[in-house]
Amino acid sequence: MTTPNTAETPWPVRTLSLKLADWIHRLGQVWVEGQLTQISARPGTRTAFLTLRDPAAEISLSLTCDPDLLRRSPVPLTEGARVVVYGRPSFYTGRGTLSLRVTDIRPVGIGQLLARIERVKALLAAEGLFDARRKRPLPFLPRTVGLISGRGSAAQRDVVAVATARWAGVQFRLAEAPVQGPTAVPAILEHLDRLDRDPAVEVIVIARGGGSVEDLLPFSDETLLRAVADCRTPVVSAIGHEPDNPLLDLVADVRAATPTDAAKRAVPDVAAELDAVDALRSRSAHALRNWVARERHLIDGLRARPVLARPHRLIDEQRAGVDRARSDLRRSVTHRLTVERHGLDQLAGRLATLGPAQTLARGYAVVQRFDDDAAQPGPPGHAAHAVRSIDELPPGTRVRIRLADGARIAVVEPEEGRQT
Repeated sequence: MTTPNTAETPWPVRTLSLKLADWIHRLGQVWVEGQLTQISARPGTRTAFLTLRDPAAEISLSLTCDPDLLRRSPVPLTEGARVVVYGRPSFYTGRGTLSLRVTDIRPVGIGQLLARIERVKALLAAEGLFDARRKRPLPFLPRTVGLISGRGSAAQRDVVAVATARWAGVQFRLAEAPVQGPTAVPAILEHLDRLDRDPAVEVIVIARGGGSVEDLLPFSDETLLRAVADCRTPVVSAIGHEPDNPLLDLVADVRAATPTDAAKRAVPDVAAELDAVDALRSRSAHALRNWVARERHLIDGLRARPVLARPHRLIDEQRAGVDRARSDLRRSVTHRLTVERHGLDQLAGRLATLGPAQTLARGYAVVQRFDDDAAQPGPPGHAAHAVRSIDELPPGTRVRIRLADGARIAVVEPEEGRQT
């Protein structure tokens, strides 16, 4: 036993078996939970043989116990029952097998099962596996539906029949597996992985009819729930009837009350969709007609407005205003001219009355003397000035006498009897 283990000094089989037995016996007594799959208790024998299976994995363990332990159980122990056993592991060196020598077997009651389900539920909820934001929408018209159900079960027939009636073109990938008992979870996990990797499958339905709490336990298994949460393909849970609530309903993307409801949720009703399309077309046409009518009414209202009904009216009104303004301006100018002309005539009359012409007309004359000796008055360089005093008219002075009807040239002669 103390010989070192090397290639030159290998252990014999018995040594390895004894070492394994020694290590296993050191483990002591342990509590183990699982499902009973085989019970062999022959009359007259002192040992009963059982097989305890892990519900979530392909692992089992052989049990041995006193047959009286099975008979004293308060609840009959049958295959598929969930139990908790207490015993010591032992390694049989003769055949190299491991077994558990059981001294206590306790069936797991419904209350304990529900409590364990609640613990799993709290754990997964804390991890966010029930969060609505993780839910994936179902495809509107899936071409292929993966269906996991019992072999030849009513749930399978309901899903296929209802889905085909709603849309004849839908195809199914059927995966038949046990839906209760110790082999249910491993089989469902295998089919779920295969369907999730199939690119043609667009939605997966897990369907089962109603049953007791014990029958529906596989669908609250933590391993299965985590596998469903990790699926890339949307999963529909259709387990049992409306009152049944396995944890799979919370993890799946869609929870259906029954297998029939799952078929309705996964596959749309073609007839109903066509009716909906017709209704939408009718509503769209009605809405379009109403919109056209409103727009036509609006256009008619715009056309009825004076600015559009008679577009030249504004120009005509402006032209009329311009004509009125021009007429008023002409009238004002004419009136102003008349007034000014009247005033001018008055001033002209006053000027004529006060001017020299009127004086000349009354018999007066204006005498003008030339500044030089020019023969004719008026040419350039000659200026005539009105005479204001007789002293300005010496004899011989040429003068112009202006009368009302003309002028004459005269020469001043000396006065008679006066010497010049």
